[in-house]
Amino acid sequence: MSDARTSPPKRRTSSSALSGDRVEIQRPGPAVVSRRSRESNNLDLQHTRSHVSHHDMHAATEEYREAGDEVYDRFPNYRKLIITAVLSFCGFLTPMASTSVLAAIPEIADTYNTNGSIINVSNALYLAFMGLAPLVWGPLGQVYGRRWVCISTAALYTAFSAGSALAPNLAAFFIFRMLTAFQGTSFLIVGSSCIGDIYKPTERGTALSWFLSGTLIGPAFGPFLGGIIVTYATWREILWLLTGLGGAATILVFFLLPETIHQKRSEDLKGLTRKEKRHRLWQWTNPFRVIRLYRYPNLITTAIASSALVWNMYSLLTPIRYVLNPRFHLSSPMQSGLFYIAPGCGYVAGTFVGGRWADHIVKRWIGKRGGQRVPEDRLRSCLSSMGVVIPACMLIYGWSIEKEKGGVPLPVVVMFIQGVAQLMCFPSLNTYCLDVMQSRSGEVIAGNYVVRYFFAGMGTAVCLPAIETIGVGWFSTISAIFLVISALSVYATTIWGRQWREKVDAKKAARMAEKNDNEMQGDTEVQGEVGDEDDANSEKNLAADENKERDLEKGQR
Repeated sequence: MSDARTSPPKRRTSSSALSGDRVEIQRPGPAVVSRRSRESNNLDLQHTRSHVSHHDMHAATEEYREAGDEVYDRFPNYRKLIITAVLSFCGFLTPMASTSVLAAIPEIADTYNTNGSIINVSNALYLAFMGLAPLVWGPLGQVYGRRWVCISTAALYTAFSAGSALAPNLAAFFIFRMLTAFQGTSFLIVGSSCIGDIYKPTERGTALSWFLSGTLIGPAFGPFLGGIIVTYATWREILWLLTGLGGAATILVFFLLPETIHQKRSEDLKGLTRKEKRHRLWQWTNPFRVIRLYRYPNLITTAIASSALVWNMYSLLTPIRYVLNPRFHLSSPMQSGLFYIAPGCGYVAGTFVGGRWADHIVKRWIGKRGGQRVPEDRLRSCLSSMGVVIPACMLIYGWSIEKEKGGVPLPVVVMFIQGVAQLMCFPSLNTYCLDVMQSRSGEVIAGNYVVRYFFAGMGTAVCLPAIETIGVGWFSTISAIFLVISALSVYATTIWGRQWREKVDAKKAARMAEKNDNEMQGDTEVQGEVGDEDDANSEKNLAADENKERDLEKGQR
């Protein structure tokens, strides 16, 4: 994970405090950069006093660039906006499908002669398959590219949504719902990777915020739309709506989403024998590649933090009809569906500030570190929202409902605020996953989603029984404590995360060096860990992602 360390910027735009003139220093060509980067190790650089005034510092950091940033200039800005919009729409579908049936749970239960708890289990399984899917789509996106995966899964999502709408019995409903979740989750994994492919690190937070707005607005507005539909039509119409949206997503992806990956791993299969191709593909697509990333403590802490946020979101949204209908004497699905608008509007509002705030924090710390970007600095942008704002909202929400205080406005206001705060957190956490290991960003994002949707499924499954047993107040308190603990773990990552990953990298390098030494001595009985050799070689396969001489030298070992 050494590629997370960044080199000094190759171009800066500075301003004179006296004249206001701006001077742009052009970057030399790639061959010159490569030669000079090797020669720079022999140079003694001296610090000189800057004449840039404090009020001009913002302009300087706005033009911050790193070696290899030209790879993000392949698409013009308008094309990047189109790609982001398409991905955001696709990311909207699967999370919305996970909650759109919540408003219709009693009606679905009546159709299949069961109860609401069983239908909630189907939603938990839906989220569980959302957690399993990244183990497949993350590695496949690295091997065959983003576009192929998005087109195929969009078409399958549409087909399985239609199967859910036509399901004749409960077993078929369960199966088609799980298959829909498995296909649709590829948008979340591959979509985040596409954002990382086309935006440089100091811009990713803002772009990812717009992408994530779709993934968060979906779960909030899904029950509202479902409530309207089930009030005037059957619950199957909800699934037919999702089928139509899936078809639209397929068309948009086919015509508007280009291939964004910098280099497909499949290109390295040329010239290999069939046996060698099978072996290499297994190394690249082995799901344990994703799981083994959790050797890095910094990835564990960010996954737990993401899980706390998703646990909070789904345990808040899932029981609304069962919790708020009795509290406020609501009688129809549409009335309870209106409560989902509050967090949804919060997610929309947070879109405009969350990503920009994360990028601002990155640029500010680049200035503090004298022009060096450290990925962990981005995590500082989410600490107050995760550790203070959202836990406070959950406590107020839970205990106001439990004690029947505050009327309708109080839960609506706190759900809106926690929606804004969630969008202050997710762009920071997701972008960190893209920044910290760019050459394996798809797998890092996949690992993060595996953990977060495991907790989402667990939260969906246990929230109703827990609320019935201990009450909504104490259940909200548990969620608040989970969030505070996660915020503390993220804070620890901002302090020690760089040391953690460097320590793991050093251990991997030592094992590989020992293995190579033993092989040179003819000791063929020494076996390396599964995936370690591929981890080293993957730097060569994806060196274009970083365009750094250091990665090329590592990949050629």
